[in-house]
Formats: sequence, structure tokens, C-alpha cells
Amino acid sequence: MANRTDPSAKSIRGTNPQNLVEKIVRSKIYQNTYWKEQCFGLTAETLVDKAMELDHIGGTFGGNRKPTPFMCLVMKMLQIQPEKEIVIEFIKNDDYKYVRILGAFYLRLTGTDTDVYQYLEPLYNDYRKLRRKLADGNYALTHVDEVIDELLTKDYSCDIAMPRIKKRWTLEATGSLELRKSALEEDFEEEEEKEENDQLDGMDDEIHDRDYYRGRSPVRERDRDRRRDSHRYRDHDYDRDYDRDRDYDRERGHGRERDRNRDRDRDRDRYRLRDEKDLGRDRGRDRRERDRGRRRSYSRSRSRSRDREGGDNRKRHGRSSMSPRRRDGHDEHGTREESKKKKEKKEKKTDGTDHPDPEIAEANRLRASLGLKPLKM
Repeated sequence: MANRTDPSAKSIRGTNPQNLVEKIVRSKIYQNTYWKEQCFGLTAETLVDKAMELDHIGGTFGGNRKPTPFMCLVMKMLQIQPEKEIVIEFIKNDDYKYVRILGAFYLRLTGTDTDVYQYLEPLYNDYRKLRRKLADGNYALTHVDEVIDELLTKDYSCDIAMPRIKKRWTLEATGSLELRKSALEEDFEEEEEKEENDQLDGMDDEIHDRDYYRGRSPVRERDRDRRRDSHRYRDHDYDRDYDRDRDYDRERGHGRERDRNRDRDRDRDRYRLRDEKDLGRDRGRDRRERDRGRRRSYSRSRSRSRDREGGDNRKRHGRSSMSPRRRDGHDEHGTREESKKKKEKKEKKTDGTDHPDPEIAEANRLRASLGLKPLKM
């Protein structure tokens, strides 16, 4: 009998009010010690005293999913179904924030869409701190406005599924709900009025100044003449400075041109001297190579002539039957011809013109005419 709903209670959304809580959570609440001891026999008047003793909110916690006292009191309100005026007084209570949250939670479960938006949205301006018990048994810090936003926008709160409600713009379109008015709207209106007044005052001052300066006053004429003279002097000074800067730039330009020509001539002389040094170095190298080749060919020819003279003497001593004059004349003439032929043959071999490759032979002939060494391939 202690867990039955009040016989005079009305059905909510076509069902028993206690059925708004899932069966598992409902059975956990019925088995809880706080429900059995503290919530037994409570009425709408005595429920306020228990609500004032709350120090945290939350659903179920721990390994066996034990319900919080807040959840037990919500279940008790669903069981006894207090009148709407009592619930509204819970919501309007500014002294006890947990009593306010208890009334808002119950109204979110049982109230109509219009009542939910009408009585819960003003609580967005309440920024007081609340303690929430988490599923692991620890506490976390939250605020009243955060809990209200959770009730209006989320599908679950404190392990209870929230009934679906229509969106606010739908109720505004049908005329069931007025446009939401922010608590800061009056401050915004005052700020806008202040800005408009400042703009109007500025425009009035500007119009007054423009009308004053349009008149032909002596002060205005004297100011105009002074400004005109200052402009004239400033233009004269500007022209004088411009001429001085132009002359200075012209002189700098001529000086730069002279420096540029001097650098160009210096570079040209430096390059010419370096080319002459390189050319002289190449010519000296070629001259040394030609002299070295000539000395080498001369020494070879002398050694061959010595060897040839020694052989001829041996032949001359062996042929004693011939007359000395005939033998000397014949040997001298033959030796001269042979040495000439061998020299020509050696020169042909050393200059590389008899190379089997015609391109290399042509290149060697050209190098021989220039006095360079032949290519050795």
C-alpha cells in the first residue's frame, strides 16, 4: 500500500504518474532505506521540510545503483501528485535552491509544454552552485542554469527519460507561447537609447558649427586669409625644397654615373691584363714544349749518326780490297742519304701525321703547323 499512487491522482500522458520512472529505477527506489523511512506518509505540506534538507542532486550511484534522496522525493511527488500552485511555489523559492530544482524537475515530468517553457526559462538567470552526485559516488560542481538547460534540451536527466516536448519556435508560431524576453533586454534598451541620444547631440553640434562657419563674420574672414597665406608660404617652401632636392638628385646622378664608368674601366683593364698574362703563359708553355721536342729529336739524330759512323768504320776496315778514296766517298754519300731518310721518317712518326685515323692525322698536321705537340691516341 505504501508504494501505490494516490487514488485521486490524475493520469499523466495517459499513464500512471509513477510509470514516468523506469521500472528498474522504480524498484531500486522502493527498496531504498531512505524511501522506507523518510518518505513514508509524507504529504504536500510535510514534503517541503524534507526538500529543504537536500544538499545534492543526482540519479543512481554505486555498483548496485542506489538512488539518491533527491530521486526518492521526486518519486514521492509523482505518487501524491501535489497541486500545481504548490509546485509553482517550489520553483519560485529563492531561499532554497534544491527545493527550486525539485519543483522544476517535477514540472518537467508532468507539466504541459507551455508551462514548462513559461516557468523554467526564467531560471536561466539563477547562477547559484549545486552539488551533483555522479554514478561513481563522487560529487561534481554544477549550477542552476546548467540543470535547467539540461531539462529543456536533453533527453535524459538524473537517470530518468524526459518526456518529449515541442520546440519553442513551434509554440511561438502557433501563438501558444509569447516571444522570449531576456532579463537583460531593459539594459540593452537603455544602452541603445543612450547611443541614439549621443548621435543626435553630435549631429546638432555639427549642424550648428556648419551654420556658424557659413556666415560672413570678420573672424572667419581673418581665419581664411591666415590659412591662405600659410598655404602660399607652404607652397613656396615646398617648391624651394623640391628644386633643392632635384639639384641634389641630379648631382648624385652624375656622381653615380662617373663612379659607374670608373668601375667599368677598372674591370676592363683588370680583365685585359689577366687575358694577356694567360696568353703569355700559354705561349711560353708552347715555346718550351717545342724547344724540348727539338732538343730530343736532335739528341736522337746525333746518337743514330754516331752508331752509323761506328758501323761504317767497321765495314771499311773489313773491306780492305777497295780503294780508300772510293770507299770513303761511297760511304759518306750513302750515310748522308740514309740519315736524311731516317730523319724524315722519324719526323713523320713524331708529328703524328701518319696516324691511321684521318681525323687525328688532320688534327696533328694542324697542330704541327701551329707548333703544338701532336695528339697521342
